[in-house]
Amino acid sequence: MAKNSQTGDRAVMQNAVKTLATNIRFASVDSPVRSLVVTSSISNEGKSTIAIALAEALASGGKSVLLVECDMRRRTIAGVLGLHAQSGLYAVLSSQVELRDAVVPTSMRGVSFLDSEPHIPNPVDILSSRRFHSFVETLHSSYDYVIFDTPPLPAFVDAAVIGSVVDGTLLVVRRNFTKREAVLGAYEQLKKAGANVLGTVLNYCENERSEYYYEYYNKKGSKRDRAADADASQLPTTPARQTAPVARQTAPAPRPATAPAARQAPQAAPVARQGSGLRPIPQGTVAASPDSTSQFLAQAGYRPRYGEDDE
Repeated sequence: MAKNSQTGDRAVMQNAVKTLATNIRFASVDSPVRSLVVTSSISNEGKSTIAIALAEALASGGKSVLLVECDMRRRTIAGVLGLHAQSGLYAVLSSQVELRDAVVPTSMRGVSFLDSEPHIPNPVDILSSRRFHSFVETLHSSYDYVIFDTPPLPAFVDAAVIGSVVDGTLLVVRRNFTKREAVLGAYEQLKKAGANVLGTVLNYCENERSEYYYEYYNKKGSKRDRAADADASQLPTTPARQTAPVARQTAPAPRPATAPAARQAPQAAPVARQGSGLRPIPQGTVAASPDSTSQFLAQAGYRPRYGEDDE
């Protein structure tokens, strides 16, 4: 039973993330979104898990996706994916290694990963540099999509700095966990930096698997589920002459989800696995939409304008 429950949760998660990926593809027809920042207002909202799942969903359409670890203070993705890179973001930006030598493949088809070295001094200075801007342009020419996993706002401004360079930003919000003031503060900081906030991703939602997968509607629109069908199959049948053929009832498509995110499993420990080949950077050697989105922000007096510049 536990196994079936986990399988169902995974299916709900995958479907929600695919919906999110579709929304991103059609966020702007004139200026397609190809590079993304995934961030949150506080820690433990599941932003790294959303970033990984989104990368896999975008790559499922045959696209190439690069997942970049830009949470330089609390690296997570390498540990979750079980990857060990010899070089990282700092080495690429400082021209110590080529990009192709630092990027490593993942178990997800079409998804590659660029790690970040531990203990990089002054991350904001690096992310604000012209070299990083040029680096983002290089990634655009090498991959169909680039996803940057960044630290939460407003404790760190990294997400806002990168958000001003990339095509769009997603703000992950954990249901019944994050305070409204924290979300609005993060949103304001992103907008002030000139980031194109595509919307919020409501995470850790209640699993509506029973309705979402098992229910369907008859011709009159009333709900029916598998339990009712099972009970009906046990009823005794009385032979009777059929005077007219009975039309077979077909089940319409399942009701679509109302939010682009669903419950996820607890996030893995953020500490990178032991044995990573990345070496700490010595100090002082710096070389350089979901539907729930509009509802949430509208209640707070904000209305994100998708695809518009908000200087």
